[in-house]
Amino acid sequence: MITCKEIMACIEKLAPTSYAESWDNVGLLVGNRYKKVHRIMTALDATDAVIAQAVEQKADMLVTHHPMIFSAMKRVTDDDFIGRRIIKLIQNDISYYAMHTNCDVCMMNKVAAEKIGITKDEVLEEVCTNSETGEVEGIGMVGNLKVSMTVEQLAQVVKDVFGIPHVRVSGNLAREVKKVAISTGAGKSIAGYALKKGAEVFISGDMDHHTVIDMLDQNMQIIDAGHYGTEHFMAEYMCTYLKKELGDEVEILQAKELEPFITL
Repeated sequence: MITCKEIMACIEKLAPTSYAESWDNVGLLVGNRYKKVHRIMTALDATDAVIAQAVEQKADMLVTHHPMIFSAMKRVTDDDFIGRRIIKLIQNDISYYAMHTNCDVCMMNKVAAEKIGITKDEVLEEVCTNSETGEVEGIGMVGNLKVSMTVEQLAQVVKDVFGIPHVRVSGNLAREVKKVAISTGAGKSIAGYALKKGAEVFISGDMDHHTVIDMLDQNMQIIDAGHYGTEHFMAEYMCTYLKKELGDEVEILQAKELEPFITL
């Protein structure tokens, strides 16, 4: 039977923890690395609902994108909602693993760019150089669409490929564009890189008022598909990857998650 440590090695073959940002918290965050694993659940976030599903489905390991434990903790008690989650994982002998900015750098944005149909792409914010391939790795991607389209048409593509009902768009919907940048999750801090690379449109999430109006004044439009909207595909992607890598040794399940915002 395969162990948690062996599954961690499989995940880190795809997204080594060395690629994570220095401020991040990735890897095994709760549990025993030597425990035997029969069933894995993947999710974007380790919410109460997701952990309840992991318990109900008798998962031995939970793998998420966003780390549940981020800031330093001085105590783990049921007085705190994070503490309660940790206690529930330990009580049910579920090992918990997070792959965050290392996942962003190594696969998340590349897969997102492929979904949109961006070709001849390059990294937006350079983080490091891959020691094995010599390729520059980083956050976000920028490149050309196979064919030009209007911003409105591109917004519909984004909705379709990410399976989301709505996006927010700034500027001129009728403008025809070809050079597009994308950064999954929260893109405010990387919008300037998209501008410097000559992107006509920047696709991301959690964009704020001031960033949007500043980018518009510099002739770059924004398609805000939301943090959840641009990243929830990670859970399905990891399901597919782990099934391919582990075969029939372990059962892989995907948690049921919902966009936290409701549009009225």
